[in-house]
Amino acid sequence: MFQDEGRFGLLNRPARCWAPKGIRPIVKCRLVRQYTYAFAAISPQDGVMDSLILPWVNAETMSLFLAIVAERHPDEFIVMVLDGAGWHIAEELAVPLNMKLVFLPPYSPELNPVEHLWDHLRENYFSNFLFSSMTAVTDELCRALHQTELDPLMLKSMCGFGYDNVNI
Repeated sequence: MFQDEGRFGLLNRPARCWAPKGIRPIVKCRLVRQYTYAFAAISPQDGVMDSLILPWVNAETMSLFLAIVAERHPDEFIVMVLDGAGWHIAEELAVPLNMKLVFLPPYSPELNPVEHLWDHLRENYFSNFLFSSMTAVTDELCRALHQTELDPLMLKSMCGFGYDNVNI
C-alpha cells in the first residue's frame, strides 16, 4: 500500500472552469487558513483504499491511522510505502506488527500514487467551491473519500501505474 496525507480547508484556490464565450466566470474565494487532514493508503494492485480524516498530522495521528489500516487487514502483511515526513520517521511512531514501512526517496512525490487521489478530490469535489465552515469542508471530504473508496476500478486506474499489464 502507498500512504500520504492531504490538507483540505477553507483557503480555496480558483481553478479553470467553463463559461460561455465573452463571459468571465466569477469564483468566490476565501483567505481563511483553517485546515483538516485526510490520511489515505491505497493498494494500486487491487484498488483498495483506507482513509481517515483527522485535525492535524503528527506521530500520534499517524500511529492511529496505521493501527486502523492494520485492523482493517488483519490477515495480511502490509508493506506501507510513504514519504519521509517528520511524523513518518518519529521515534514515537507505533508501527503495527503486521506492517513494514518503506520510504520513498526525498523530494519525489511523483513516485507516490496517492498524490493522484488528492488531485482527483480537489478537481472533482473542491475546485471553485466556497465552504461556509470547517464542518462543511470535513463533510464534503468524507463524502468524497467514501465515494472514491467505493470505486476500486477507478482507484486502480488512477494509481496503478500499469498494474493491469503486470502479473504479480
